[in-house]
Amino acid sequence: MVNYYQLLKVSPKATNAEIKSAYRRLARKIHPDVNTTHAPENASGEFAKIAKAYEVLSNPQTRVAYDRGLLNAQYKNSASGDSVFTSENAHARRWRQMAYERRYNEIIDRMIADERRETMALQRVIFPTVALFLSTCFVGIFKPMFWTNLQFVGKIILLALFVVGIVHLVARLRKGFERYTYRDENLHDSILEESAPVTKPYTRFAAACFLIVGIAASLGVGLLIGNVLEMAISSPMPRIFASSLRPEFVFYPPIAVLFVDLMHSFASKFDL
Repeated sequence: MVNYYQLLKVSPKATNAEIKSAYRRLARKIHPDVNTTHAPENASGEFAKIAKAYEVLSNPQTRVAYDRGLLNAQYKNSASGDSVFTSENAHARRWRQMAYERRYNEIIDRMIADERRETMALQRVIFPTVALFLSTCFVGIFKPMFWTNLQFVGKIILLALFVVGIVHLVARLRKGFERYTYRDENLHDSILEESAPVTKPYTRFAAACFLIVGIAASLGVGLLIGNVLEMAISSPMPRIFASSLRPEFVFYPPIAVLFVDLMHSFASKFDL
């Protein structure tokens, strides 16, 4: 059984980031387009091997299945000689069982940790995005006039929250773009350049379009619902809710995103 860890020159306990880094380093070194020390067919074969190794080890599910197979193969190979692996002594059997369980637990723990990190990273993108869409929709429905009704100090506070909210939202979206999107470019270039991603699912253009269309659609739906419910919302409280859009409405979605994301971050600290 081919040892993909040795092929990529990483430890069996390597993180996904370390595996990706090792793959990219080897890909740049032996890719057929840049390799001049081997025949093209040999370079292609070596590149195919490390590509397969990366494909298996970069996915938590396929990696845990591979690790189990590798562990079984290692123990079977060890069993060919006179050692604790072949002994039927009760202590030897117990030791073998403990070794299996410890290694399997390490595999499962690593898989759970990787999935948890990926889930948390995804939530840090999804929560602000959903909060942005929903808050934009609610602004379109209710058209609040908090800025208009606030005194000077209140306006300063609201403006400060808006600035913090914008900075926070831009930071969250930028991290999401960096982690899950790539620029449209040639696949070979993406492999050979250190800064370019190779396994990200969406183009930056598609993600930007989704964001813009989502905001526009949320506002449109909110305005549509708000027009239907105008008599029930703005008429009874004209000092709080307006009947038409005003420039101050841009303040509220970033602030809503800030508070929603802060609550999510606080709640996640207690998620065991």
